[in-house]
Parts: sequence; C-alpha cells; structure tokens
Amino acid sequence: MRIYNTLSGTKEEFVPISGNKVNMYACGITVSGEAHIGHTYQALIYDVIRKFLVKKGYDVTYARNYTDVDDKIIARSKETGIPADAYAKMMIKKIDKVMADMEVGDPDLWLKATENIQNIINFISILIEKGHAYPTQKGDVYFSVESFPQYGRLSHRNTEDALNGVRIENDDDKKNPLDFALWKSAKEGEISWTSPWGKGRPGWHIECSAMNKTAFGEQIDLHGGGRDLIFPHHENEIAQTEALTGKQFVKYWVHNGLIKVNGQKMSKSLGNSLLMSDLLKKHSNESIKFALLQTNYRNDINITDDLFPEAEKHLYEFYKVFVMASEAGIKIDGDYPEIDQKFDEALSDDFNTALALSELFGYFKKIRGLISAKDQTAGKMLSQIKKTYSLLGVFTKDPKAVVDGYEKKHGEQVPEEITALAQKMQSARLEKDYASADALRAEIIAKGYTVMISKDGVTVKKA
Repeated sequence: MRIYNTLSGTKEEFVPISGNKVNMYACGITVSGEAHIGHTYQALIYDVIRKFLVKKGYDVTYARNYTDVDDKIIARSKETGIPADAYAKMMIKKIDKVMADMEVGDPDLWLKATENIQNIINFISILIEKGHAYPTQKGDVYFSVESFPQYGRLSHRNTEDALNGVRIENDDDKKNPLDFALWKSAKEGEISWTSPWGKGRPGWHIECSAMNKTAFGEQIDLHGGGRDLIFPHHENEIAQTEALTGKQFVKYWVHNGLIKVNGQKMSKSLGNSLLMSDLLKKHSNESIKFALLQTNYRNDINITDDLFPEAEKHLYEFYKVFVMASEAGIKIDGDYPEIDQKFDEALSDDFNTALALSELFGYFKKIRGLISAKDQTAGKMLSQIKKTYSLLGVFTKDPKAVVDGYEKKHGEQVPEEITALAQKMQSARLEKDYASADALRAEIIAKGYTVMISKDGVTVKKA
C-alpha cells in the first residue's frame, strides 16, 4: 500500500513504526459554530482511511480532537452571552448529531483540549526547561522557532517564506516574529486555568501535540488534516513535539483538499458556508458521500448546484438495478472476488476512492445485461458491491425504499407493470427479437410513458 506523504512530497510504501500497529490522529473541529461541509469531508476521509487500514489487517487506534477553547469560541461566547465552556458543549452536541446523521464513524479516542489542560501545562514546562520556549512578563509563553533549525520541513518553506506566508501576531515580548503562543494569558472575563505563568489558556498548536503524546506517546504513524493546516499548524506541531522528544513525531503526513463553492473558497466572510444541517434536509447522506468521494482526497472539491443531485441520480440508477434483480428472481447473495480486489487496488494507491467509484458504472452495465439473461452471476456481483462499497458508506440502504423515495421526490413513479414491460422489451432486444421489442415499446407508449433506449438498457418515464 502506498500513501502520499506531505513530508517527502512523494508516495511512499506504508510501513508502520511498530509491526502491525497503527496509531492515527486527525485534527478535528474547532467548535465555534455548527458543522459545515468542509468539516464533514475531512471527517469522512479519515474515517474511510481508518476503515480501509482495518480491512487490510492493521490494528488501528484512531484519535480525533475537538478544540473546545480558543479565540473564536470566546468571541462567540461574548456575542451570545453563553459561557465559553457551555457554548462549546452545545456546539459539540450539534456536531455529533450531524456526524451521526451522516453515518461517519466515531474515532476510537475523542480528545478535547479542556480535558488535557494539565498535560498541556506539563508539555510547555518541559519545552521551557529545554530552552525551546520562554515565558513573558504578561504571562504568555512562546515557542522559540530559532531553537528548532528544522522548522519549515513539512511545508518546504524557509524562515523568510514562513514570515511572508502567515499572519504574524505582534507582541513586543516576542523574541522573533515567527515565535508562536503555547500559553495565552487570560484577559478580563475570559475562561482560564491556573498555570505556573499565571491564569490563561492553551495556544491552538500545543493542544494537538500534548493530546497526541498523552494518547500515543512520542511518535505516531499517520497524522491527517486539511491542506490549510500544513502551515502553520502542523509545522508548529512538529517543532514543539520534536523539540521535546528529539524523535520524528509523525511518519506519514496526510492532507485532504479544500472545499470550494461555485469556484470560490468556502468561508464565513463570503457567506457561502454550507451547513450540514441544511444539506441533510435536501440530500441523503449517501448522495453527499458519493459526491465527495468521487474526487481524489488530495484535490479540492468544487461544489456546484448540480453536484449532489447528480450523485443522487447515479445512486438511484444503481439501486434500481438491485430492485430489477429482485423482481427478476435473482438472489442477491454470494461473492464476486474481482470487485473486491479492484476496490482494494484502488484504495491501496493512496486511498483512491475516485477510481473505486468510477468502476461502478462498468459493473452495473454488466449486471443489467446479466439480469436480462437471467444469469445468477448478477446476484453475486450485487452482493459483493454491497459488501465492498459499504466501506465508503454507500449501498447501505434498502434498494426499494431508495428507488421509491427518489421517484416520489422527482415525480417519476413508474408502476411495476410498466417496469416489467420495459424489462421484457430489453430482453427481446438482447435476443434480437426486434418485432417483439417494438410491440412492447408501442404498448408502453400507449399507456402514457416515454421509452429511452441507451447502451445501458431501456428506461421509461411518465410522458
């Protein structure tokens, strides 16, 4: 299995640090608001990666975090009048519900910044002792970037590039403009904890390092997150962790692409954030997953008005084949190893879900022909598709319910009588009995339906 490692900029053979054991961490959500499509995409990607590693026989422990204290949460607390800790808990509850509705799996470990304050303080204290961090008279603590010569290795930037590439927080007590906060002194009325440097709260970057060390020790196999986190967040994680341990922190850095909406970066300032609570009112969780996973995870996704409806239509057409098979008396059971093998080959090449999903169009074309020929192989193929592709979160629903729901929603309800005539017409065509096929077509049209013939078979719709 090969994985693209951001650290090296190449695909590398996946070899865990310790035998068959894989420790995996993905940066989660800062709970300053409700979950949007970007949050869901990232959670979906790392859930798929975790599940595929398990399928390949690895012993995986997967951790995600919630950043439940930071500047944005404190700002929202002031706006709403809800205490910061209560506001964070309220948002986590809403986000958890959305992820459950999306049927994205929970990690093995949920980590929260506010539950690791002492671990964070201990981590910072050691960095100060080692000369990699320094407190100020105000009660802030900064990491000294100059003390870590390898800084910039992940993002492939030198110090000058780094200065140009990030918004620098000005502070007269900083020794270097690139130095970043490990501990922030509390302002009047802000949520805070007692520390050796005074009342305050953790900086954003230190949270992940301290929680990783607590959960997994000094090294982990795979660390994930969005591409926007490479610099400065993940760069800073490397600096502070490796400065403390003297060991390589992460063996494989994996980063997913970002979400665009009609070609523009999704952001609150542009007013184009797509909240999951709204999307799930319009689209099924499977159609959302199918739409997102059609793109290689390292590429950006451009969400247009027709992205989810097209995914929903594809799934409808696929599910309709399951219904056709059942109505034709074909038992959906058994194995078809070639499908599972091709799926594994696709995901073993840097988790290529796009390739795996593209294979479905060829499979279902073949299955339609097998159904028309009353070949029981169709049932084995459908059974294998259901088993294999459930890893991506698709083909987990009742086929008839999906088909009926789609046709009701789109006003395309076709009676079973008409569907049966269409199937007979397709069988006649395959047997080159064109006279019978034409007669059946005329009968369907006479009953008020249009008939469309394509390479995939016969489709009927209300005229």
